[in-house]
Amino acid sequence: MPVLFQANDPSLESQWRAIILFGKNSATYKFAFAKALLQLSSEETTSISLQELAPMYVNSILTHLKENDKQGNAKSSTFLHACRKYHNDEMDYENLLHVTEKYGFVNVIDAFQNVNGASIPRLFYEKDFTGSKKNIVITDSLLRLKESLQFSNFNEEVDARWNLVETAWNLDLNPNMLEVKIDEELQTLFLQNNLMRRKDISSARAALNGYQKGKCFYSFQDISINSKGGSTCVIDHFFPHVHKLHLSESGANVNGIWNLVLADNNINLSKSAKIPNLRYLERLHHRNEFYIASKHPLGETIINQTGKTVRERIAFLQKQYDLSLNLSVQKWTSPIELDPLF
Repeated sequence: MPVLFQANDPSLESQWRAIILFGKNSATYKFAFAKALLQLSSEETTSISLQELAPMYVNSILTHLKENDKQGNAKSSTFLHACRKYHNDEMDYENLLHVTEKYGFVNVIDAFQNVNGASIPRLFYEKDFTGSKKNIVITDSLLRLKESLQFSNFNEEVDARWNLVETAWNLDLNPNMLEVKIDEELQTLFLQNNLMRRKDISSARAALNGYQKGKCFYSFQDISINSKGGSTCVIDHFFPHVHKLHLSESGANVNGIWNLVLADNNINLSKSAKIPNLRYLERLHHRNEFYIASKHPLGETIINQTGKTVRERIAFLQKQYDLSLNLSVQKWTSPIELDPLF
């Protein structure tokens, strides 16, 4: 699936998102490392030692560790043990930085740029470990990310992905019991079932945006998830909310993650409660399969809501489309549509 994600889009933005969404998650270190890299790109840093990198890296870990203790699948970790000792006032910050420099970057530097068993085509950094010197050399690829219209979205996307992964680990629930829901008023995602109280996860826009490559689902125009901006995207129901009662009779929840997409506000106003043209249904399927391939609660939720196999999920979407089409007067096509990226 990472290959399909980048098939029509070899851009640096797509490479970055493939790392965040599809790279292995044996620990959350890659998210802390990603946030540090984004900061370096923003500051146009071209080379940095592990000693200099340690504070910005470990500070992100410390922030998340306060909320969720489990930040990796290993039974023990010298680095995380040191972070916990610091939180408990059993280690000072200077010693924590020393441990971070020595143990915190083990594996993450080598593994970060590997997706699906191979390195990304255009590396964002290179190692310069000669003798006692341990530096990270930033490449033009990472520096160019700052020029992207999507750059302002990346940090929120990393945090959203991090929150989803650590929430699943710390709740320690059977995947079949995981269901992410949306609070439509607050535009946030949360977990809740009969065994637990509600657990808020992240902004819905930040969690969904990466899987659409920062583009409007229908028009492929760039969108923003920054609520402070004037062009913030909206969360749209692919199958209209007004069809909720009819589709629920077939077991479909129109408020499910499988049916939620991000859209440019003007495009969404054009669509209103109309049914998208049939060709958009395949796009919805591909987007949902990106979630499933990324191995976290959003994917498990979609499997639980739409089917355990690809064939079942395709049949589910087609069934909802046929039912919804019977309730609609006309099909809708976006008035603007750039080259499709998935």
